[in-house]
Amino acid sequence: MPLSDAQWTRIEPLLPNRTPKRGGRWRDHRQVINAIAFKFQTGTQWVHPPAKYGNWRGVYNRLRMWVIDGTWERVFTVLMAQADADENLNGAVSVDSTIVRAHQHATGARKKGPWSASRTTTPSAGPVAG
Repeated sequence: MPLSDAQWTRIEPLLPNRTPKRGGRWRDHRQVINAIAFKFQTGTQWVHPPAKYGNWRGVYNRLRMWVIDGTWERVFTVLMAQADADENLNGAVSVDSTIVRAHQHATGARKKGPWSASRTTTPSAGPVAG
């Protein structure tokens, strides 16, 4: 789902200048944010975005650069403060299954406790003739 005009109006002033220190102008920030949102909403791989978002490397590199320089943290902090001031703060939790640890019983482990150490074993009758 692309950013609405109202969302973009709130986010745009919080983003860095579109002219980086090296090279030419960056692709439009709104297009890049829409590409990042698409990737995380659909769970698609970085290398398979729709053509309308441009080269995936540019999108990934911008995401990475903004994480490193604190842009995302600044944007989220300001947006959360605005939402809190407007009393429009609804919590949302995103859980990625790659970081959730399952309890041992959820994985099929024995539920009755450990095996008894004094359990006797019965030797087999001998090698099977074949």
